[in-house]
Amino acid sequence: MKCFRYWVIGVGCWLMAACTSVVENPTKVDKLPAIYPDYIGVTIPAGIAPLNFNCAADDIDCMDVVVKGSKGGEMHVQGDEADFDIADWHELTAQNKGGQLIFTVCTRKDGAWTQYKDFTVNVSQYGIDEWGLTYRRIAPGYEVFSHMGLYQRDLSTFDEYAIIENTQVPGQCVNCHTAHQKDPKNFVFHVRGTHGATMFQMDGKREWLKASNDQLGGSMVYPYWHPSGKYCAFSTNQTRQGFHVVSTKRVEVLDLSSDVFVYNPVTHEILTDSLLQTKDWSENSPVFSPDGRTLYYMTCKQQEFPAHVTDEKYNLCKIDFDPETGKFGEKVDTIFNAVAMGKSLTWPRPSYDGKYMMFTLLDYGYFSIWHNESNQWLLDLQTGEARELKEINSDMADSFHNWSLNSRWVVFTSRRGDGYYTRLYLACVDEKGHFSKPFMLPQRHPKEYYNESIYSFNVPDFTTTKVEFDAYQAGKEIESDKRTETKVK
Repeated sequence: MKCFRYWVIGVGCWLMAACTSVVENPTKVDKLPAIYPDYIGVTIPAGIAPLNFNCAADDIDCMDVVVKGSKGGEMHVQGDEADFDIADWHELTAQNKGGQLIFTVCTRKDGAWTQYKDFTVNVSQYGIDEWGLTYRRIAPGYEVFSHMGLYQRDLSTFDEYAIIENTQVPGQCVNCHTAHQKDPKNFVFHVRGTHGATMFQMDGKREWLKASNDQLGGSMVYPYWHPSGKYCAFSTNQTRQGFHVVSTKRVEVLDLSSDVFVYNPVTHEILTDSLLQTKDWSENSPVFSPDGRTLYYMTCKQQEFPAHVTDEKYNLCKIDFDPETGKFGEKVDTIFNAVAMGKSLTWPRPSYDGKYMMFTLLDYGYFSIWHNESNQWLLDLQTGEARELKEINSDMADSFHNWSLNSRWVVFTSRRGDGYYTRLYLACVDEKGHFSKPFMLPQRHPKEYYNESIYSFNVPDFTTTKVEFDAYQAGKEIESDKRTETKVK
């Protein structure tokens, strides 16, 4: 035992010595370091989890990183990767709010050090007031029986927590989750499968709605809360999956029919209107304006599938809504005509300050995660002008998105890494509506985490606090099939 202890101590000392040395006489090169993830030139909020990174090349012996703040403070790490202490990182970013962090990266290979050009990271004057993110993690396949669930992540650390996984409800799919104004005291998600339901958790009390209402012709999906918390908008969709026969495309989600309605969770009443439930048009994915007096949604001329799948194109429309009476306006206005551009619009999301509408534009359909050409756009709700967000887009499926409450940050999904797995990215929005270079959600050991993960992230949103949810009890309630009926008003 004594010899074994000495052997362990010896190995530990050798491992520490392997990447603990003074950077002497480095060869300076006039190029930026190749790091993963690419955090060069990004803008971050103070207090975010550390931007740990790896050298993109796998053949280095050691990496040495010095970070200096433009307003003071310094950090130094050395090892196989840049792994910053969380408390020290928070202190440095807080000290340099509105300033910059300057990174000096050196790598050692075959005993010789190389020093790269310094790069900077901006620390925004705007913070993220929310505690974290919620999202779904799911394998990028075509079935619901694999391991998946809803999760939440503390943005200031690397801690992730499960809200509910389908291990609690075998054979089911949990999706379409959202909180009222980012506050999970009022939280909703949908369960799809043999024990289907729509779950409302309000002030700690759960209620499971019958998944499908025969009068609606479908279930309650794509929820969005009214700012008052009195209502929640939904669409009811008859969707099918289709599979392409060409190698460049894989899956298509077909919207056979859909309608928009508003639900009152206290009275269990579903508020409908003939303008939102038309015979030959599909109304989809409703969202309320920040003042609660406008309901935005997508609409598309119904098509015959699969022959006319590429003709499925959506515009952005709006209708007035009176929160006092629950009545809708008498006319529908088209506020962005994507069809005239030969495009389709999906996932409209208004900023909470009422200035902008962010949406995704693609060639056809609305399930943009399967379309590499899908990109983010921004509509100025005051001027009516729209533009492609070239500063955050890529050539690989930039898709679903949500705003922070202060309207200074967005989180969105993108497949820009490898074209297969959807990751989460964040970007800052300035007072003129310009977006900073997006950065990937930080992880403690990023290359190891993302290389070994077999899951895609989707439907992300900010949350003000940790979601408190009894997943074990919820699983029992789902399997009980005890459901509350809804009624169409």
